[in-house]
Amino acid sequence: MINRVFDHHKNVDMDNYVILLAGGVGTRMGADIPKQFIEVRKKPIVAYTLEAFQNNPQIKEIVVVCVNEWIDKMKEITVKYSLTKVKWIIEGGKTGHDSIRNGVFFLNDKINKEDIVIIHDAVRPILPQKAINEVIRVAQEKGNASSSISCHPPIVYTDDFESGITDIDRDHVMLTASPQAYRYSLVLNCYKQAEEENIHNTTFTSSLLIHCGERVFFADGTTCNIKITKREDLALFEALLDISEDLMYS
Repeated sequence: MINRVFDHHKNVDMDNYVILLAGGVGTRMGADIPKQFIEVRKKPIVAYTLEAFQNNPQIKEIVVVCVNEWIDKMKEITVKYSLTKVKWIIEGGKTGHDSIRNGVFFLNDKINKEDIVIIHDAVRPILPQKAINEVIRVAQEKGNASSSISCHPPIVYTDDFESGITDIDRDHVMLTASPQAYRYSLVLNCYKQAEEENIHNTTFTSSLLIHCGERVFFADGTTCNIKITKREDLALFEALLDISEDLMYS
């Protein structure tokens, strides 16, 4: 376990930064461009995601971790949509883990250890302001936070991926997603430990925290926070654009 002490009673000024992951190539989408650059209503998906952070007054600056060949396009998007909080665009890694690591290490000499870093997928564009505010609030209090929802469908454990005989108590299951927020000192130490152990394939940062012996805390999320992975998700995303944020948390 990584040793750290959070003094929640100490009045420390903390800024909030975003690492936006736009390094995927979207092979499951079957498109000829990375899925984060697919246009919906004549706007790239990544622009919707970035606008949510741009419009949140608690966010100071953003680093976009991008597919190398699309960095110039990403720069064009930030200019076209006035995404002034995007301060840096850097190259992604071979895996999602490595892309997050690149973003975390890049910020090492640019932000304070007490600051909060929000990590989010570019292809989760339905991002209510409450979701951002909640992960920031919990992370400031607890040191980390994952946007989470209760699990409603039945869960069956499978050992052969064809069948199952073990029912998992869904009352003790939480579904987590991004945005996830972390005290920078904590997330930096976790990725340093991963490098020492040659780990490059964690599902997301919350998985790495658990590997490092840390407790993951939950922030109030929404079922509308879909990840665009397949073509049918594009139609769902467009439909969700017409739903108010209040209804997403009703």
